[in-house]
Amino acid sequence: MNTGSDHRGGATVGSLDDCDAINAACVIYLRMWCAGPETQASMIADLSNTLGSVRGGKAVEAFAEICGLCARYGRRPLARHGLGCRCVGADEAGFAQLIATATEGDRDDAMLIAILLVRPDVAPILTSLATNFGLALKQMNLASPKAAARMLPQQPTLH
Repeated sequence: MNTGSDHRGGATVGSLDDCDAINAACVIYLRMWCAGPETQASMIADLSNTLGSVRGGKAVEAFAEICGLCARYGRRPLARHGLGCRCVGADEAGFAQLIATATEGDRDDAMLIAILLVRPDVAPILTSLATNFGLALKQMNLASPKAAARMLPQQPTLH
């Protein structure tokens, strides 16, 4: 996975302010996971503090596997915007939509989205993990997207 908007996957398609809580959390957590160990630790702490150590740990495992599958079996590297950017890129939106759709129980549509991200033989595994992670997000008392976006470091965007 990489940062940048050097290809279509990085094209801005929306704003965190316009996302529902699940989609905003998915985008923010993806950025945190990919930004390095420090922000990964913050994400892990957030999930563990909110869900408890056991459920939080399972959510972290699911998310780590989701990101690992996307990195290993992705059709191409996922583009992301910067940690503090309020924009949502096309790849980030697809990633969040996969999790939100799987969480709603719409497995067929979730599989279609997964196939856009990874090889078809990996899509069922990715969809299952997305369901597990999304259900953990639903158990959290997620802040509004605007409040969640304000928690991110405010960095100037370069686009």
